[in-house]
Amino acid sequence: MLSMAGRETIRAAYEDACRQEIEALKPGNVHSFADGHRMTAREFLTSARVSSGPLTDPALPLGRRILEAVRATRDAVGTNTNLGIVLLCAPLAAAAMDGANLREKLNQVLGTIDLDDTAAVFEAIVLASPGGLGSASEHDVREAPTVGLLEAMREAAGRDRIARQYATGFADVFELGLPALEAAGDRGETGMWPAVHCYMAFLTAFPDSHVLRKYGPQTAGAVRDEARSVWAGFLSAPDDGRRLRLLMEFDASLKARDINPGTSADLTVACLLVHNLGVRLARLAG
Repeated sequence: MLSMAGRETIRAAYEDACRQEIEALKPGNVHSFADGHRMTAREFLTSARVSSGPLTDPALPLGRRILEAVRATRDAVGTNTNLGIVLLCAPLAAAAMDGANLREKLNQVLGTIDLDDTAAVFEAIVLASPGGLGSASEHDVREAPTVGLLEAMREAAGRDRIARQYATGFADVFELGLPALEAAGDRGETGMWPAVHCYMAFLTAFPDSHVLRKYGPQTAGAVRDEARSVWAGFLSAPDDGRRLRLLMEFDASLKARDINPGTSADLTVACLLVHNLGVRLARLAG
């Protein structure tokens, strides 16, 4: 188990991941270049700050970490800015507490989720009031759970990419987003650009499940195809100015249609957290 300094390292890694995601120009989402969807970048940064304490509290079981992080967010900003982020980052933060191999420890954390954790997570989902998991008739989050969280997430995995992470040991995070993030850094991309590469890796790989739930498969697939076209132009752009213009044009187009690929943004935060943890915990150990 990590020391108090280790816990503070994890907390800082989480807050920095949230900040890095907000500072990255992610078309269709809230970011420091443009607010959107009746939410502001400042609200997301506040959400990161107030949720980081419960999210990394070793005295709380996983489900309570998620519930208390969502409750702190609702008390601070009055809206659901970060349910997906909290659902993804809480198991990662818990896994990092032992300082062991993160992915291996993550699978252990997921495997120990019990009905008390599940009830707390269901309560957090109801409190956040998102569209999505709660609509499943098999496992209604408004009722006391009759199965564990992993079983509920497996049932939802086909329509919800965050649920899919629980069902697959965060496969998309470790095998798609994180490699895109780190490959961009290895190529010399700096500032926000590695996070942009990570976000666009998700947005171009599959229909965003937030868009899918709100608008259906046709629109979600069309947004993915638009993203692929924009990304091809981005990769051939001659300079950062042209890259910025391409992303801002796509951003404005999505927001004009009230399309928010929020799941891709949440997954990006999880990748940034994994990356930050790898760097910071190695430094702490050394």
